[in-house]
Order: sequence, then structure tokens, then C-alpha cells
Amino acid sequence: QVQLVESGGGLVQPGGSLRLSCAASGIIFSIYTVGWYRQAPGKQRELVAAITSRFRINYADSVEGQFTISRDNNKYTVYLQMNSLRPEDTAVYYCNVHYGPASDYWGQGTQVTVSS
Repeated sequence: QVQLVESGGGLVQPGGSLRLSCAASGIIFSIYTVGWYRQAPGKQRELVAAITSRFRINYADSVEGQFTISRDNNKYTVYLQMNSLRPEDTAVYYCNVHYGPASDYWGQGTQVTVSS
């Protein structure tokens, strides 16, 4: 059974930082592309960042230079370091692991709220 457990969300003031973590189990983590998506109220879910099994990284234009994605294959964990947070970064952040259409899994989501 595949499980993705996210942590690290919360309330932060503008300009602050948070680090999200997503621990996976039930998969061969190292072969998966892993990524973070977010969904703000009234908006579609969007890709934030993804890292492939070969450590190729892709960022949304809106977070380039602000967020950093990384993975630790030994810990079956993907991280998202978020710096200089802005109110528009407020969303539910979801972890995703992907290895083909039949192997695509989502975490439960973690709320990030940026507000003073």
C-alpha cells in the first residue's frame, strides 16, 4: 500500500520560510519522479516543483529562485524549502509521486498560509 505523509505546513508571516516534507512508503522511491503541487481556493491545482529519478528539477516560473526541491532516496522523502513567502503562496500543498499513468499517487495535502 502506497502512503505519502506530508508535514511542515502552517501559518507564516510574509517573508518567512517553511520546509515541507513528504515521506513515502510502499514504492521504490528512487525510480519515481516526485513533486509538489498546490491548490489555492478557487484555483486549479498547479505544479510547484518536481525532481526526477535522475535529479532533474523543474520549477514553476512563479517560484523559481524562491523555492528549492530536494529528495533523499535513503529516507524516501522529498522536501520543499520555501523562502520569502508571500500571501499568494497560500494554498494546500500536495506531494505527488509518479512513475507512469498506473503509478501516480498523491498525499493528503498540507495547508500553507502566509499572512500577517
